[in-house]
Amino acid sequence: MPRGELFPPVDPFQSGRLRVSDIHTLYWEQSGNPAGLPVVFLHGGPGAGASPTHRRFFDPAHFRIVILDQRGSGRSTPLGETRENDIPDLVADLEQLRQHLGIRRWLVFGGSWGSTLALAYAQAHPDRVVGLVLRGIFLMRKREIDWFLYEMRNIFPEAWANFAGYIPEVERDDLLEAYWRRLNDPTPHVRMHAARVWSVYEGACSTLLPSPELVSASGEDNHALGLARIEAHYFRNNRLTPEDKLLRDVQKIRHIPAVIVQGRYDVVCPIRTADELHRAWPEADYVVVPDAGHSAMEPGVRVALVQAMERFKGLS
Repeated sequence: MPRGELFPPVDPFQSGRLRVSDIHTLYWEQSGNPAGLPVVFLHGGPGAGASPTHRRFFDPAHFRIVILDQRGSGRSTPLGETRENDIPDLVADLEQLRQHLGIRRWLVFGGSWGSTLALAYAQAHPDRVVGLVLRGIFLMRKREIDWFLYEMRNIFPEAWANFAGYIPEVERDDLLEAYWRRLNDPTPHVRMHAARVWSVYEGACSTLLPSPELVSASGEDNHALGLARIEAHYFRNNRLTPEDKLLRDVQKIRHIPAVIVQGRYDVVCPIRTADELHRAWPEADYVVVPDAGHSAMEPGVRVALVQAMERFKGLS
């Protein structure tokens, strides 16, 4: 395999469903080497779900690859459910899954919202984490959420015009609440239309160069509904206290080997946030990809993530 390319497709050797509350059941799977170094993949969004492509960041001969869809996401049920769905719940789910699979310690790999959850999990359970690979850093602060809702128009005015234009002008001073009302409308087609517009907006802003394939995938019904509803829910209801908690608590995990990968021209999660994380955590390796946006599938980001995992092969 050429250095830095994704590994060939691999099928799971095991999959299942884990009941984590009276409401939520999570989909999980394992692929790769059953006796290998465990690594858990945390998808973005929140609400985006995982895909078979995500297995391919990891050498299946070396790693025991654990992938799950978080509450309300992907193949977990019920799709788009916001009740009993917050950061402590997701952290607890990871611990329950780790124990369910009989894993003592694992690598944690997360991008975008997955970086948020990876940091929250590692800070809560540092003794269970042997290493971290973080991409497209998002720390759940108001200014990052406001950037997504309003300021991405500075770089992607056409995409933002479609996003904001879906909402009547009289409601545009609070796009989050306007979308939230529609994402919870009793009429299914109203919910679905709002979800597609939200998800396509994010997809259109996620790459350095236009990607019609990503925009098309962003509008797929299940992906759009899970992403938009869960993302809007987290933006409204899951602010951290204090707001910079994930930065403050870096001191709990500074001893854990880590690689931070960031696209220089990431518009969804701008590089300023990754820079702040690295300044708080100078021990972490920091890789800035000079010609990339937000998506994990950007060529340079993809290479950097695979190379980061190759560097962790010596851990146990």
